[in-house]
Amino acid sequence: MTDSFLWIGLTNVVQPINIAAIVMGTLIGMFVGAMPGLSATMAIALLLPLTFSFEPATGLAMLASLYLSAMYGGSIAAILLRTPGTPAAAATVIDGYPMAQAGKAGKALGYSLTASLIGGIVSSIVLLTVAPMLGRLVLNFGPVEIFAIAVLGITIIGSLSQGSAVLGLMSGALGLLISMIGMDPTTGTPRFTFGNLNLFGGVEFTVALIGLFSIPQAIRLMMGGDTQTSSRISNVRDRMLPTAIEFVKMLPNSIRSAGIGVATGLIPGTGGDTASWFAYNEAKRFSRNKAAFGTGHPAGIVAPEAANNSVVGGALIPTISLGIPGSSSTAVLMGGLMVHGILPGPTLMTDHGDVTYTLLWAVLFANVALFAVGMLFTRACVSVTKIPNRVVGPVIVVLSIIGAYALNNSIFEIWLMLGFGLFGFVLDACKIPTPPLVIGLILGPVLDTSLEQSLLIGQGNWMIFLQSPISAVLLGIALLSILQATPLFSWLGGLRRRSAGASESEVDSRKTHG
Repeated sequence: MTDSFLWIGLTNVVQPINIAAIVMGTLIGMFVGAMPGLSATMAIALLLPLTFSFEPATGLAMLASLYLSAMYGGSIAAILLRTPGTPAAAATVIDGYPMAQAGKAGKALGYSLTASLIGGIVSSIVLLTVAPMLGRLVLNFGPVEIFAIAVLGITIIGSLSQGSAVLGLMSGALGLLISMIGMDPTTGTPRFTFGNLNLFGGVEFTVALIGLFSIPQAIRLMMGGDTQTSSRISNVRDRMLPTAIEFVKMLPNSIRSAGIGVATGLIPGTGGDTASWFAYNEAKRFSRNKAAFGTGHPAGIVAPEAANNSVVGGALIPTISLGIPGSSSTAVLMGGLMVHGILPGPTLMTDHGDVTYTLLWAVLFANVALFAVGMLFTRACVSVTKIPNRVVGPVIVVLSIIGAYALNNSIFEIWLMLGFGLFGFVLDACKIPTPPLVIGLILGPVLDTSLEQSLLIGQGNWMIFLQSPISAVLLGIALLSILQATPLFSWLGGLRRRSAGASESEVDSRKTHG
């Protein structure tokens, strides 16, 4: 079955319409990534309504290629403006900008592009081999196990959020509450609709995504002004493609950093920015010339770029196999599946194997397209970095309104999108992370349906969740994740560290007096 789906996916992805979608997504992603302050997640959310008229495989191929190319596009602004185009390109600034200042902007972009290709191919191979194995493993999962997976997804993503873990869990809980709006899937009872017929079908997932990710960023761009012009590298005239000797030298660093990116992507809640810093630190640790880092050293560009592109494949593995988004961007990709009537979860690779394997192959082909398009159009993308923020902001708002209206031709959903946008801006101002809320929106319906099905199977007995070994283990891990986020856990950790420090001081005192 898996082999046949693998072949079907490859046959689908090489069709001209899908190749064209991959190239188009790569171009759009590269331009969006090159604009400082715009994220890959926001770009996917904006493009999602445009894919509704496509076949599911074609739309998802375009979104996946956009995701990958936006990661590379972020390095263009990082190298030329000293301003990361995406958060994942923050580590690239350290050595990319000094190399550009030395008149080697093309070489810096070439290192970034080549490392992105290597990292992407490594993660694609892992994705094509590991995801099907996990898919076969979860074939026997029932409602009880799916409920446990959903609970684990909520707790892990909340506890691994940047900043306060408690705020992350609270954000995930808010997402769960919003996902409950609409008709109960079992009884048909309206919930939290306040008598508004527009809410009986629930909150449109894409409307919430566009509002949460696009509007806050547009507001920040319009309020922040244009601060990046003082440190701009105006042109790229030197050779981009690394020589054969340079390629051989960068290969070990690229493969090691790609492995770090895949491993980081596998952990739900982490992303390209985390992987980039991990890879940069490891590259510096393995280097014989540590002092060169920060002065325009090629290894300082290769490591973060290979890592942030390989995160894409790693993050898609739990998304495809378990229905748990590995990052906010893969959460939006899951939204794309849901829009096309494909329910994410452990049965995704069997019930919709043709579409799923087309997506897996599209990730591999998107890396090749990224390299080819990058070589041809990177110099053109340099002009994108010159667009003022005060122009980009209003354009994002207009595109958001068009995208929200295009879903169901509903004025109500425009206002709903703007409401989510203001809500997202308030969350950002209060330092409450948005990705856990998105995960709550996605996993909420799965949690709701599987809970009611499990209790019906167990005739109302809650012990059914502990009678399944898989469910018991997953819920145990979820409990540990929650405890880790509580002040009690932090207090116990501090107490243990203080007692260890006291013991060491006693030993030192005995040695001194002895």
